[in-house]
Amino acid sequence: MIEYSRKRNMLMECEYQYELQNVPKPNLYGEMFPYTEIPKCTFNQRVSPLDPPDEIWITDTTFRDGQQSRAPYTTEQIVTLFRMLHRLGGPKGLIRQSEFFLYSERDKQAVYKCQELGYRFPEITGWIRASKKDFELVRDMGLKECGILVSASDYHIFNKLKKTRKQAMEDYLAVVSQALEIGVRPRCHFEDITRADFYGFVVPFALELGRLGREAGIPIKIRVCDTLGYGVPYSGASMPRSVPGLIYGLRNYAGLEPEQLEWHGHNDFYKAVVNSATAWLYGASGVNCSLLGIGERTGNTPLEAMVIEYAQLRGTLDGMDTTVIREIADYYEREIGYAIPDKTPFVGRDFNMTQAGIHADGLMKDERIYNIFDTAVLLDSPPTVSIAQTSGLTGIAYWLNRNLPAEGPFQKNDERVVRLKNWVDQQYADGRCTAISQLELMQAVHRLDIA
Repeated sequence: MIEYSRKRNMLMECEYQYELQNVPKPNLYGEMFPYTEIPKCTFNQRVSPLDPPDEIWITDTTFRDGQQSRAPYTTEQIVTLFRMLHRLGGPKGLIRQSEFFLYSERDKQAVYKCQELGYRFPEITGWIRASKKDFELVRDMGLKECGILVSASDYHIFNKLKKTRKQAMEDYLAVVSQALEIGVRPRCHFEDITRADFYGFVVPFALELGRLGREAGIPIKIRVCDTLGYGVPYSGASMPRSVPGLIYGLRNYAGLEPEQLEWHGHNDFYKAVVNSATAWLYGASGVNCSLLGIGERTGNTPLEAMVIEYAQLRGTLDGMDTTVIREIADYYEREIGYAIPDKTPFVGRDFNMTQAGIHADGLMKDERIYNIFDTAVLLDSPPTVSIAQTSGLTGIAYWLNRNLPAEGPFQKNDERVVRLKNWVDQQYADGRCTAISQLELMQAVHRLDIA
């Protein structure tokens, strides 16, 4: 069949009408995912075209997936973080939604408290068990959208649910119909899609969801869940691991619009950020993230990373307030007691710190030489140096200028710099092998009459 595409302004060949393949045995892609070996990344050289949407945005799962790997947040903590998400997202609401559990009284109170703030963005959405009673709860709480788990791979359908594909699809469609009847906008979480039979189950199921949505007049969203982080961003990678192929296929074979697609990635293979950006580039409007990447196992895509990625891809922050990222990180450490690894990009205490004297020399001459961007302005985190064996006079002078600006400026040939350098050298001559802490340096400064 040949159809003229008004989106692409060309004749498109539509050879296939994808139908459910109700296979008698599960397709587990055993060669691609041999359990006693590292998964195989295979290629078929089928290249999907870049097709970024007019609008892209971020959605948040800090209070849902982000709570599945840590102690629950208190209501006060959720409200405080929700306020920060609102400020970070800016006036255009680029952090479009935030997803909440609805089970416990604490969960419900958090939703009510956040609703009282009256923000348009992030829109509060729910995540529930797939039952009519729970949909009624969503409606009664005043939420317009709710997530529904619809496991997509045969690992889940056959081995966990103990069903056939046909049975699973019928059950899923029945639950979605219940949501539509109540007036709740369903967001279907295609769990484990990067191990699912894309043409034999995913596309036929998505087509049926599209039909239900059109009949109800309520577009159904699909969250493309890379549950175990198997997705790869490589051009020409074969399905079902290809992120370009998954997004292109859902757009072009299942007829979904960009705003109906949301990527949800995990970081098991260190690809959460690049896979999320790839989903944007190939046609999904939404990427689902959590603050600091906190989530199951290795975690989700870090929300703060995608704020920076947005600016790289679009050339603007579009009003997002990136200084809030520092506030969020400080709040996690100070109030929640979460220890952020020091070298974590954008939020770790030492993400823009150097120990090398030659790097400190570059920073003093022109900060742009060794700093990724103006982190002082954009992240409220000026570059710093750590004093160790290789810091040298320049590194010590830089540290003094950062920490004692009223006593400076300090040059590397300043007698006070030399005095502190001699003290540092003696530390390592006596057998020290670790960096010197801020507290130790300040004590030495006072002891040596530098300040």
